[in-house]
Amino acid sequence: MDLSRALRRTAMRRPAVLAVTLPGATELRLEAEAEVRRRGWPVVDTPAAADLLLVCGVPAPGDAQWLDAVGGSMPEPALRVVVGENGRVADALDRARAELVDRAATRRPAAAVADVPVAPGPGPHEGHGDVHGHGHGTHHDSPPPEASAGPGDHTGHDMHGMQGMGGMHNMHAMGEVAGLPMAERGDDRDGLRLDQLHVPLGPALSDWPAGLILRCTLQGDVVQDVEVDHLPAAPGRRLPFWDEPWLRAARGEPVTGDRAARRRCAAHLDSVGRLLAVVGWEDVAARCRRLRDALLSGTSREVIGGDLRRTLRRIRRSRTLRWSITGLGELPAARARAAGVTGPALAADGDAHDRLLVWIGEIERGLDGLDDEGPLTPDDRTGPRGVLGGSRPPSQALLSLLPELLIGAEFAGARIVVASLDPDLEELTSAALSGAAHG
Repeated sequence: MDLSRALRRTAMRRPAVLAVTLPGATELRLEAEAEVRRRGWPVVDTPAAADLLLVCGVPAPGDAQWLDAVGGSMPEPALRVVVGENGRVADALDRARAELVDRAATRRPAAAVADVPVAPGPGPHEGHGDVHGHGHGTHHDSPPPEASAGPGDHTGHDMHGMQGMGGMHNMHAMGEVAGLPMAERGDDRDGLRLDQLHVPLGPALSDWPAGLILRCTLQGDVVQDVEVDHLPAAPGRRLPFWDEPWLRAARGEPVTGDRAARRRCAAHLDSVGRLLAVVGWEDVAARCRRLRDALLSGTSREVIGGDLRRTLRRIRRSRTLRWSITGLGELPAARARAAGVTGPALAADGDAHDRLLVWIGEIERGLDGLDDEGPLTPDDRTGPRGVLGGSRPPSQALLSLLPELLIGAEFAGARIVVASLDPDLEELTSAALSGAAHG
């Protein structure tokens, strides 16, 4: 074996992972993130840098085209692994790594690799894990992500997430992964004739609401129009993961205050981590995710409280973070209320930074509910994103506001605005089920 092949095989023992989450697969995403982090594998946000495309959730028939497009943008040797059932992530990653190492050593072309089942699934749409061959062209080694200073570390480094927003290389479009559509001419907001560029964002973006698609029209770096769409969820009767305690209590099922408090705090930590990752403060984003997982696993208040409060205090005090997101996505309380918003976005009565502070405040108050074994009352229907019940879930109101918050804004801030609202599309796809739970 020549030296380059040996080095490639060694690199494949820690493959770079691009993760995509489908609607309804939040719990799978959390399992996958924890497992990839445990292994120390690098996580990337572009197909060109990825060795492994990890799909969390069962793809619908209509998902094949855009998933193939993402996979086709990955260089050889590259694989796609689809995990549709909890408890199968570790096995899927083991098999994928073994296949990548083997292919790196033998240089077998992707077309020669058949689908390899990770484990026998219980049946259609009930859960599976398959490894698929992908990739074309020459593969270049993906260096591990370098440690960079975040908003709280005043060392003069730029926030690389903001740099990615300035360009478009991080925006994996639904149907235009490898390139952007041709520009057209149109009047801008000042009446000038400028090129119009149609840029679909999602669904294969890292740190992006699962299944969300925004079809944006740009002139220069300004968003002129936005159409909101989303992928359908796989069939099933799973409650939205983040809203589950309140929906079960509304059904009359026994739910402890501890369970609800943990789910609320974890949901907000997940949102905070996503926003910080989009801005580029990766180390604190990763810390939020570790704390999120610790809460969900039942770690006691005494063990987690100190670390959690220190982390939140660091985020709140970061002047660089405040400067980088203040003024983005201004949403007065009166406008939020008129749109039907009932959660943190209403309480914030302001911009992206104000919404971040509300999340932090709710996490801090939620610590008092940890280890509370008393029952959650059935009439408590205030989930992490707002009041649950009826035919209009909280995230529907958040999505309805996206066009007016994004139109006229600079494209570089679009993802920050979306992350500061963090709508949960599981609420939409499960709206009828959630309403039935309250009925």
